[in-house]
Amino acid sequence: MTSSPPALPDLPVQPYLDTIGDALDRDGTGVLVAPPGTGKTTLVPLALARRGLRVAVAEPRRLAARAAASRMAELLGEPVGERVGYAVRGDRKSSARTRVEVVTSGLLVRRLQSDPELPGVDVVVLDECHERHLDADLLLALLLDARAGLRPDLRVLAASATVAGERLAELLGEGHPAPVVRVDGRAHPVRTTHVAPHRKEGTEGTVARAVRAALAERSGDVLAFLPGAAEIARVGGLLAGEPGVDVLPLHGRLPAREQDAALRPRQRRRVVLATAVAESSLTVPGVRVVVDSGLSRVSRMDHRRGLSGLVTVRSPRAVTEQRAGRAGREAPGHAYRCWAEHEHSGRAAYPEPEIHTADLTRLALELACWGTPDGAALRWWDAPPEGPLVAGRNVLTALGALDREGVVTERGHRMAALGLHPRLARALLDGAAIAGRRTAAEVVALLDDDGLARDTDLSVALRGLRGDSPAAGRWRREVRRLERLVPETPDPPDPGDEAAVVALAHPERLARRRAPRSRTYLMAGGTAVEVPRSEVVEDLSGMPTADGLAGSEWLAVAVAERKPGRRHGFVRLAARADQRLAEQAAAGMRSVTDEVDWHGGDVRARTVERLGAIVLSARDLAEPAPEAVRAALLDGLATDGTGLVRWDDDAHQLRHRLAFLHREFGPPWPAVDEAALLATVDTWLEPELSTARNRADLGRIDAGQALQRLFPWPEATRLAELAPPRVTVPSGARVRVDYEPDQPALPVRVQEVFGWTEVPTVGGGRVPLLLRLLDPAGRPAALTGDLASFWREGYRQVRAELRGRYPKHAWPDDPLTATPSRPGRSRR
Repeated sequence: MTSSPPALPDLPVQPYLDTIGDALDRDGTGVLVAPPGTGKTTLVPLALARRGLRVAVAEPRRLAARAAASRMAELLGEPVGERVGYAVRGDRKSSARTRVEVVTSGLLVRRLQSDPELPGVDVVVLDECHERHLDADLLLALLLDARAGLRPDLRVLAASATVAGERLAELLGEGHPAPVVRVDGRAHPVRTTHVAPHRKEGTEGTVARAVRAALAERSGDVLAFLPGAAEIARVGGLLAGEPGVDVLPLHGRLPAREQDAALRPRQRRRVVLATAVAESSLTVPGVRVVVDSGLSRVSRMDHRRGLSGLVTVRSPRAVTEQRAGRAGREAPGHAYRCWAEHEHSGRAAYPEPEIHTADLTRLALELACWGTPDGAALRWWDAPPEGPLVAGRNVLTALGALDREGVVTERGHRMAALGLHPRLARALLDGAAIAGRRTAAEVVALLDDDGLARDTDLSVALRGLRGDSPAAGRWRREVRRLERLVPETPDPPDPGDEAAVVALAHPERLARRRAPRSRTYLMAGGTAVEVPRSEVVEDLSGMPTADGLAGSEWLAVAVAERKPGRRHGFVRLAARADQRLAEQAAAGMRSVTDEVDWHGGDVRARTVERLGAIVLSARDLAEPAPEAVRAALLDGLATDGTGLVRWDDDAHQLRHRLAFLHREFGPPWPAVDEAALLATVDTWLEPELSTARNRADLGRIDAGQALQRLFPWPEATRLAELAPPRVTVPSGARVRVDYEPDQPALPVRVQEVFGWTEVPTVGGGRVPLLLRLLDPAGRPAALTGDLASFWREGYRQVRAELRGRYPKHAWPDDPLTATPSRPGRSRR
């Protein structure tokens, strides 16, 4: 720096600047824990530079990197690009005089990969570590590895607003914890008010209501936190026309001049509607009020369905405290929280590390380039989970970035150098050769920033971006940058084929419509997705007709998401495709197999050509393998139950008799419930099962005969004694015993048991039968387990009710001395 440097502002971190520098000189690493607004992002790098060090400041977001560099340059009284510069993907301002350069974490990872010695850098400041972004965690691990080898002199300072410093100190220390410097902020008091949503009121409505209350009740500018750009636009619409107020958006997708405009004070009051970019790294001057939606948007990967994207979650308590603190940077402030007060304690304490939830394909490529594909050689804050990391390596192998041994290929190094997700890198490299460099660059630039798409149809979205819209300026600059990274193909085979570029990035998302006129498509990866209803319109006759994307048999899906609780995913961005493209782009997913399964209640045998989960064609298979047929029949039994075999009355009774004996005596009498029978099919359904070919063959198997194979020997010789199928009653008839209920029952007409005083038993005398006494027509008349009591008390009521209805049948006064009669015989 100059010999007479300008004075730095009097912020809370200033008294600690020498302590921080001395700790880095002595130990090489250190941890700085300081709340937002203390000057850790701006003053610390400038102070380190004044000690003669060249400083790289790693920020998790591009907006924060540009803003931090601008603020430091302002403190020095010079433009960005002199002693303070910045570098983000596609944009860099620095010079030979630059001593402090603010870069995004991902870009610094790339520089470290290109040259692990990191020339020109003496100290790396890792800002906002507590946000736990994936690139930041990887950068920390790589820096520690570089210090352990090629750059032991490289200083590393981890700066955080909220995280517990002890864990970081242990990670950064060598033999002993790294020094921790704690700075207490001079935060002004911030009062909190909860604004609970009204019944059926959406988030945007609650936030707009809270903003209006803040404007009426408080002074100063208002900073409102919302999860994303779409919510910001909707709240902006609700607040349009508020008198004397400028409503300004602030998020990462805005052009740089609009971002800068939101950060500058104005004559009129400002309402700044911001995403998480304003939580910690940025200072928004003039803010006295914070309105917090209580929501955050985080990256999530659904590995089972192959869908990834941003999902909206409740902000952790640490995040809400940090947001509220923005109101007390310059004076006492107020925070409005748009949720009920009793819900606050139920929120998570800290954000979940992105490494636990995100797609790890890009991380897997960086690790392979570093020479440790599984990351085991690195010191992690949180190690990457094995399953998602393996999934990422599998994707890289399919893309040609890794060989079969997991070693990065020359193509993999080239893909990594592009600074894109490996899928997009593959689409740019191969898409330029197939569809032309310009088309590939345009599609990849949109896929990398899909929030710019204003239509679900990729072609329509691209036409909009090619216009003169100022919002598309960043996209056009990125297109030009990407074009410079790949060679021009003189005569590409499919010039302008946008769907081909999408398919190269996501071959598993090639999708075929499930039925004519349907909005539902099945992707090759096995997930069903729907196109928006707006894509289906009505023709002049009033009948729905497919238009737009829904009119295409095939789609190349670029972006698909699935909300929790929904059956299908939904398409956010896609291009029309056809089967030829699908078969070319996903050739590795094409297969021809003989499939024998249980479908529609019977065995189905086919030769099937598939593209992943999509059936391209199928024809009947005349001679399926017997073992495959048997497996299909087993699936049918498991699906539709043992009722597929033939059960006559005797078979049903035998099953109930065996179940009774199992309940009463246990083993060796077998269990014959559904689960037990399915578990023992190899015993009781063979050899018939192995010779059956279809459902009809199963229906010819006699279940009663088959069950006999389960009889325990020699105990089975007592089956008729312990569970007799019939019991002789006083009329001389042999009546079938019903063993189905928990207590076996004997359904018998009243006239057949005259003179009977004792209820018969089964189970070797252990279990009395329950008598279901029937009228002459066979309908229930009484239920008893005590005949003597029935004759004394219950019979007279039954006789009084039934003798008039059945006058031809015997209803004696004394049933104990009456002669029993069989059905069909009557006595007056």
